[in-house]
Amino acid sequence: MNRTRTNDRSARTRNGSDDAGKGGSRFGSQAPRRSGGPARSGGHGRRPAAVQGEFAPPGTITPALPAAEGFAELDMPAQLLAELGRQGVTAPFPIQGATLPNSLAGRDVLGRGRTGSGKTLAFGLALLARTAGQRAEPRQPLGLILVPTRELAQQVTDALTPYARCVRLRMATVVGGMPIGRQAGALRGGAEVVVATPGRLKDLIDRGDCRLDHVGTTVLDEADQMADMGFMPQVTALLDQVRPEGQRMLFSATLDRNVDLLMRRYLTDPVVHSVDPSAGAVTTMEHHVLHVDGADKHATTTEIAARDGRVIMFLDTKHAVDRLTQDLLNSGVRAAALHGGRTQPQRTRTLDQFRTGHVSVLVATNVAARGIHVDNLDLVVNVDPPTDHKDYLHRGGRTARAGESGTVVTLVTPNQRRGMVRLMADAGIRPQTTQIRSGDEALSRITGAQAPSGIPVVITAPAVERPRRSSSSRGRRRPAPAARRAPGRPPVFDTAA
Repeated sequence: MNRTRTNDRSARTRNGSDDAGKGGSRFGSQAPRRSGGPARSGGHGRRPAAVQGEFAPPGTITPALPAAEGFAELDMPAQLLAELGRQGVTAPFPIQGATLPNSLAGRDVLGRGRTGSGKTLAFGLALLARTAGQRAEPRQPLGLILVPTRELAQQVTDALTPYARCVRLRMATVVGGMPIGRQAGALRGGAEVVVATPGRLKDLIDRGDCRLDHVGTTVLDEADQMADMGFMPQVTALLDQVRPEGQRMLFSATLDRNVDLLMRRYLTDPVVHSVDPSAGAVTTMEHHVLHVDGADKHATTTEIAARDGRVIMFLDTKHAVDRLTQDLLNSGVRAAALHGGRTQPQRTRTLDQFRTGHVSVLVATNVAARGIHVDNLDLVVNVDPPTDHKDYLHRGGRTARAGESGTVVTLVTPNQRRGMVRLMADAGIRPQTTQIRSGDEALSRITGAQAPSGIPVVITAPAVERPRRSSSSRGRRRPAPAARRAPGRPPVFDTAA
C-alpha cells in the first residue's frame, strides 16, 4: 500500500534560498528548502506567537484533512485494523486522529506532543501502512525511525512489532551497546523497517552494511533530545541519504531552534499538530515543590523511596545514582540504578525488573527521562532538580501517561529555590510548594513516604536455566562468588527478582 504523495517532491532540488531566513533566524542561510515547494510563512509576521524558548510552527499551506474519530475511518490495511482490535486499541488518541489521515496520504508531519500522548502509533501505523506489500533488498530498508536513546528504540520496536508482523514486515533495531555483527546480519537478511540511534546507524553505513537510498518514509522521534545530545550533524547526514522525494515525519515534545532547522530543511508543507502546550500541562498530573533542608534531604529521599508502590528518582550524575541506590538497598529498599555507564543488557534487565515490580525504585540519570513507559507509575521524584524546563517535562512525562494520574515531586534546598521558580515559570507550571521534613505528615500525604525497614536487601539477577553438562565433560565448575554483603544486619536476598 505505497500511496502516491499528495505533494510531489520528486522533481525538486535544494537551493540556497529560504524565505523564512529573512526573519532573522540564525539558521536561515543553512536551511535551504527544496525549490518549487510552497513558500514558508515565517519572517512575515503571520506565524502564531511562540512559547518562550521555542519557535512558532509554520502555518500549513495545503489544508489538512479532517481528524479521524475512529480507526475504521482510516485508509489502512485490514490486517492493521484487526491487530488494533486484538491489542485493545479501540479509539485513536488526539495526535493519532489528527495526523494519521494526512500521513497515510503521504503528507509530511510536524507533531508536538508530550511523552505518553500516543506518538508511536501516530507515526508507526502510517509508516507500516505505506510500506506494507513491499519487500526490502538486503541492506536496503524501506522505512527508518530515528530515536535518541537505546531505551526509546527498544520501546518503539516493542510497540510496533505486532503490527509489523501482521502485515509481514520485518523490523531491525540498530543501537549502540549491542553486538554490531548481529545487527549487520539482520540488515543483510532484509528488513523493511529499521529503528535506529544515529551513531550506530552511521557505523553500519560506513561498514557497507546499510544503504538509505531506498527509504521512502523517515521518522524522527524526540527530535529535540537528539539535538540536545549533539546528534544534529549525524541526523542531517542520515536524512541527506534517504530518498529526496520521500515522506518525512518529525515528532518532538518541544519545538526549539534546532528542531526549527530540521523542519525548514527537510519538511515540505507539513501538517502541523500540537496535542497540548509545550509545557505538557496535564490535568491528571500534580506538581509539588518540596522545600527541604540540605542536611535532611537524604533521609527525606529514603522515606519517599520506601513507599508502597513504584517510583522513579532522578539525579544528575552516575556517581550520585550509584551511591543513592546502594544506600537505599542498605536501608531495605528494593532499588536499582539506570544510567549511561551500564551495559545495554544491564539496563534492559533493570527496566524489566522495574516494570514487573521486582524492583520498586528506579534511580536514574536523564537517560531514563525519555523512551521509558511503565504502566501505572504514579510518582516521579527529582532528587536533584533538572537544569532546564525541558528536562523537567520529560522526567515528569514518565507518569500520568495516556490519561492516568500521577505526581511529580521536586526536592529543593534553600540555595536552589530561586532557580526552581524560574524553571517552573519557563515550563508554564504552577506547582504546590510545601516546607517539609522527614517524618512529616505532609510528606507522607503527598508521596506516601514511610520509614524503611532498615534490613539490607540484595537484588539478585533472574535465574537463567543452563543446559546440563554431559557426564563426559571434564573439569570442575568454580563455585560462584559469595554475594557482597552490606555492613550491619544480614541482607535479605530477593530471589524473586
